[in-house]
Amino acid sequence: MKMLNIYEELKENSYPGRGIVIGKSEDGKSAVTAYFIMGRSVNSRNRVFTETEDGIKTEAADPSKLTDPHLIIYSPVRVLGNKTIVTNGDQTDTIYELMDKQMTFEQSLRTREYEDDAPNYTPRISGIMHVENGTYNYALSILKSADGNPDCCERFTYSYTNPLCGTGHFIHTYMGDGNPLPSFEGEPKKVAIPNDIDEFTANLWDALNEDNKVSLFVRFIDIETGKAVSKIVNKYTK
Repeated sequence: MKMLNIYEELKENSYPGRGIVIGKSEDGKSAVTAYFIMGRSVNSRNRVFTETEDGIKTEAADPSKLTDPHLIIYSPVRVLGNKTIVTNGDQTDTIYELMDKQMTFEQSLRTREYEDDAPNYTPRISGIMHVENGTYNYALSILKSADGNPDCCERFTYSYTNPLCGTGHFIHTYMGDGNPLPSFEGEPKKVAIPNDIDEFTANLWDALNEDNKVSLFVRFIDIETGKAVSKIVNKYTK
């Protein structure tokens, strides 16, 4: 698979929706993830990322403008032991709770489907990172309707064992803007991952469409120690 420039990918798509990047830094020292949200409506743009004890959550930037919390307010990132869960919806909690009961990532997601936002039927995208004793692997998942037909839920899981240095994978909800919004197609895209969290955060944020971008979260986890460093960028403030 061709290595893509994630910044160019984002610049060429005015509305990728929500996106997850997971990979390994070029120097091989860090497990890396990024998650961003975008919005077209006032309700979906009216959000910020805030830190929690085990990750982050979305909150209304202006509570008076929040008209429908469904599919808008959730925890995109949670940590369960040596696992970091990253998703675009409340399936974060499903994965957390069921993996805590010894189910696998894939088994946990079999209890969920795409989002109930007809006619878009937005895909549920999810990722999990496992860092333990100097080893690292990750997986990405997408649950989507069958080309817009909600009668069938298509489920795809992609696993990456001992990922290569400087390499990551990018999955997002929409191929681009539209009515209805066209769901992501194909495998997660192979993208380059740098060493510096500040550089990665700044370049991702700059590449996202100025009108539609809302919030960005980036985390680098030291593979040897498990220590994490995170960055949050919000377009709107509380």
